[in-house]
Amino acid sequence: MLRNIPEVIPPELMLALMEMGHGDEIVIGDINFPSKTMSNRCVFAKGINAPELIDAILQFFPLDVFVDDPVVVMQPGELYKGVPPIWEKYDEVIKKNDFCGAYKELVKIDRFDFYDRAKNSFVTVQTSEPALYACMIMKKGVIGSFGDD
Repeated sequence: MLRNIPEVIPPELMLALMEMGHGDEIVIGDINFPSKTMSNRCVFAKGINAPELIDAILQFFPLDVFVDDPVVVMQPGELYKGVPPIWEKYDEVIKKNDFCGAYKELVKIDRFDFYDRAKNSFVTVQTSEPALYACMIMKKGVIGSFGDD
């Protein structure tokens, strides 16, 4: 057992987070995302919603400051009208936990570009998030500082 690890992070996910290096990506899949198809390494976080899991992950996970898109989401298809409400929750959670200052906004990419990127991710996490267009990819940054401290 370890202390201070949020219960929403399964052991397999904590291992993946520890094994990831700078530039590796993690996919947070909603309930409809074909996680097992998209990744050779899939962790199941059943019964857990995406904002809660992202909040827990970002306690340990620095976002990449060297790219313009450390956090991407899937652009809704033409049948979807408006902005997915969950994106506002994501924005709040990420801003609260972005201790590196890497996050500016959710970058939207085409569904098939999202799938291509997901297939090259380090790990995919299948959540029970029922919201539409709740999939996200986060790019891991570096641990440490760039100052003279």
